[in-house]
Amino acid sequence: MSARLPPLNPLRAFEAAARRGSVSAAARELNVTHGAISHQIRALEATFDAPLFERGGKRLKLTPQGALLLPAVTNAFDSIAAATALMTRPTTSGALRISCVSALLSHWMLPRLNEFSEQFPEISLSLEAANDPNRIRSPDLDVCVLYGDGQWSDCWIRRWSNLELFPVVSPSLLNSRPLRSIRDLRDHTLLHGDDGREWNTWLAAADILDMPRGRQHYMSDARLSTEAAIHGQGVALGDTITASHLLARGELTIPFDLAVPAQDAFYVACRNEVRAAPIVKVFVDWLFATLENDRIAEPQASARHILRGKGSRTGDAPPSLPDDGAASPTKSKPRKSAPVRRKIATQNS
Repeated sequence: MSARLPPLNPLRAFEAAARRGSVSAAARELNVTHGAISHQIRALEATFDAPLFERGGKRLKLTPQGALLLPAVTNAFDSIAAATALMTRPTTSGALRISCVSALLSHWMLPRLNEFSEQFPEISLSLEAANDPNRIRSPDLDVCVLYGDGQWSDCWIRRWSNLELFPVVSPSLLNSRPLRSIRDLRDHTLLHGDDGREWNTWLAAADILDMPRGRQHYMSDARLSTEAAIHGQGVALGDTITASHLLARGELTIPFDLAVPAQDAFYVACRNEVRAAPIVKVFVDWLFATLENDRIAEPQASARHILRGKGSRTGDAPPSLPDDGAASPTKSKPRKSAPVRRKIATQNS
């Protein structure tokens, strides 16, 4: 059987070049020279007596023979990497390194972390607050939980949850400066956790995108804008995941009954070669199971319940979990904004 297999190094060079679309990129990944990759590819083509790439273009393009070979080679290397991960990290004990978007880490994961530790007491966690897709492939990390469009390649990725966005404000600020109508927002400071895109989405849904605006503060992430709102600095946009326990504890309240779907979502991602490691699997499974348990329990003071209690439709279903398996970022299409799901109701209506 082994005599009929092509040599391993040319296969590695071919797979990297095909995946990266560039001989130079493959050379950097494999830490060899450009000439070495070209030589390995020519050797593999000689083995098959067939061209694997079309020459002449700026980006490598597979021939029909190359397109036939690539999926088998990719799956084989992924299987080897997964088996290696199982051999090197065969148990659910040791250190697990996680990067998580700041707002989700502070307002959702940390309040529930004791539940994971009680289930897996032999796992110690290293947590960092970040939302950088480039960190997915870092050897210093095992799992990334990111907020974005999910269009990241060369990794295992699965959508964790969609979001709905709505204004949140501290009760003390609301008592001193009421929001009797949506246009009263012009007398409040708008707190942005991004470049302004998400507030523009909400204001457009409320049909007041042209409203004159007062002071606006821009912050690096939603955690900071949310904490600023807690301290009475203005009105921020909360979401159905990270704002839930803050609403339940009365630290924030919802002045208007209007929620809009966020253009982005939360995703769980990791390197392909660590996905099968038991210590990674149990944490990823815990993330999805805990979200599902939250959905089933639907606490009385959750964001969704509060919005329903203010007069919106009660038939809206909570977001469902996606099917397991790696996403295909190169084939998925950007999500179109869903229609606004709730009518506007002012605080004193």
